Amino acid sequence: MPFEIIRNDITKVHADAIVNAANSSLLGGGGVDGAIHRAAGPELLVECRTLGGCKTGQAKITKGYKLPAKYVIHTVGPVWNDGNSNEEQLLRDCYKNSLTLAKEYNLETIAFPLISAGAFGYPKDKALKAAISAIGDFLLKNEMTVYLVIYDKTAFMLSEKLFSSITQYIDDRYIEEHHIQREYRFEEEKQDYSSNTVSFSVEASPLVKKQKRSLHDVVKNMDETFSQMLMRLIDEKGMTDAEAYKRANIDRKLFSKIRNNLSYKPSKPTAIAFAIALELNLDETKDLLLKAGFALSNSSKFDIIIEYFIEDGNYNIFEINEALFAFEQNLLGI
Repeated sequence: MPFEIIRNDITKVHADAIVNAANSSLLGGGGVDGAIHRAAGPELLVECRTLGGCKTGQAKITKGYKLPAKYVIHTVGPVWNDGNSNEEQLLRDCYKNSLTLAKEYNLETIAFPLISAGAFGYPKDKALKAAISAIGDFLLKNEMTVYLVIYDKTAFMLSEKLFSSITQYIDDRYIEEHHIQREYRFEEEKQDYSSNTVSFSVEASPLVKKQKRSLHDVVKNMDETFSQMLMRLIDEKGMTDAEAYKRANIDRKLFSKIRNNLSYKPSKPTAIAFAIALELNLDETKDLLLKAGFALSNSSKFDIIIEYFIEDGNYNIFEINEALFAFEQNLLGI
């Protein structure tokens, strides 16, 4: 997929370029900077001495030398002060200028660390938000595969508010499902031990919205394949093919396969990715999934997180993948 969050050592990532979170001298340092210089070998420092340093938010490129990557793009992130010293814009500039430089060199893949989130003291949740926003903006207008490389889970953090909100939503759905199952079993046992007629009802969850489809619409489109339904929805939404697959975080080649094969069966993350790209409501999402042979289940954290974002009206696929990664779920777009 065009944008993926992965756990790895960035010095071992095979990409056209990796990004070095450098200091302004470009002469090496600690953390990611030091690790990249050690892995690349002394030739990297020799070339860096010729660059004359780098300003905060800007980017410069060198060869990768002994690294698996052909190039290293060096960028200088902002030091966190109080959040009122233009830190966010400078951090976004790091990603934007690095991506622009990669585009100028016709690179197809690039891997970033989480810039400024280490020794420079940028709060990890805010650094992550800036990274995903800047990368997402670029990918909506450009073709490139971008990796955000996280060394370990301690370096990755959702905002406490979002994490707590999703956690509560998951807990509510699980509790709700198990409560209904227990109540149903209890009523069955009452029927087994009594000759009296027993009736009961379970109120629908307030989170489950009423059907918004007409019977005519359901019947009319019964024979559509996933590919046919997807293409129809893209047209109905007034989107171009490129807008659809970029918003779905889907590779252009995969989209071409889906378009040209009426019987194509996508993976579940791919099907959901298109539902997010098209901003489908929950009923419409379930309809699209059924065409691919899938459904949403309250026994799956992945499914519940997807429902959370749809219910919340947040269709930013990069933010959704951020949350899925935090909860150790598959990402959308694969």
